[in-house]
Amino acid sequence: MRGSEFAELKAFVAVVDRASFARAADHLGISRSALSQVIRQLESRLGVRLLNRTTRSVSPTEPGRRLHERIAPMFREMDDAVAQAVGTTTRTAGTLRINTLSMAAKKIIAPRLGRFHKTHPDVVLDIVIDDGLSDIVAGGFDAGIRVGERLQKDMIAVRLTPDVRLLAVASPDYLSRCGEPKTPADLHRHACLNWRFPGSGKIARWGFLKKGKKIETLVEGPLISNHQDIVVPAALQGLGILYAYNDDGIAEGLERGRLKRVLVDWALTMPGLFLYYSNRRHVQPALRAFIDCLLDRDGGKRRNAT
Repeated sequence: MRGSEFAELKAFVAVVDRASFARAADHLGISRSALSQVIRQLESRLGVRLLNRTTRSVSPTEPGRRLHERIAPMFREMDDAVAQAVGTTTRTAGTLRINTLSMAAKKIIAPRLGRFHKTHPDVVLDIVIDDGLSDIVAGGFDAGIRVGERLQKDMIAVRLTPDVRLLAVASPDYLSRCGEPKTPADLHRHACLNWRFPGSGKIARWGFLKKGKKIETLVEGPLISNHQDIVVPAALQGLGILYAYNDDGIAEGLERGRLKRVLVDWALTMPGLFLYYSNRRHVQPALRAFIDCLLDRDGGKRRNAT
């Protein structure tokens, strides 16, 4: 294979992995126009259209999908081989691509960015915030961060936070108007603030546990969202009952008396956050260093991340 052919195929894999010419161009260190030209050259050489392009998205055609399925693993194997070779040295460098939930980015990664860069200045962090449970292998990511119960199969997982308790909360104003539920069955007579899973679009069931008895139920109410930045203010403004992880907004609301817990005896404990990566990939020094930083094994003081 000539060098130009290798470069064309590598560019094609980068575009499909990232579903974006802009992100692929950034990853390859070339301009978007240059990348488009490379892809056109590849399609012309093969005599087949490999990508469907619109102003907002890019996706592989059927021939493109089949080509990607065959060659992408080979490129990843080569990347792993290079990473393993680099790993035999003491140098920690390169680009580290992390796919993470927004709450993990905010609570765990963001507070440690300065310390990580100071310790490892030759590592470029490529952080993609994604609440949609993307496939990190197909997306070309080195690792992902997810809630424990939603980890992809056949992955090596590193716990980042303890398990967390879900809290059912409502404003005192709402409870004075509508009363306080005593059991999960009472929720069907209340306005509830629903959570929609990013990606699948499914509305989450509310799960409760008391004395070994677990109950799951679908509730209704005036608001459905896939982000805490919407549902927490709604609870503070008295729209209904919210059942969620104890984030900063909920904790502050409880502390100031703007929210009150209900169904305390029924609260369910859920798995905490985990960093995970493919068991087929060699763990490069940059990823090991990143894990150590998130766990504060690099000299930092461990903080409560949930």
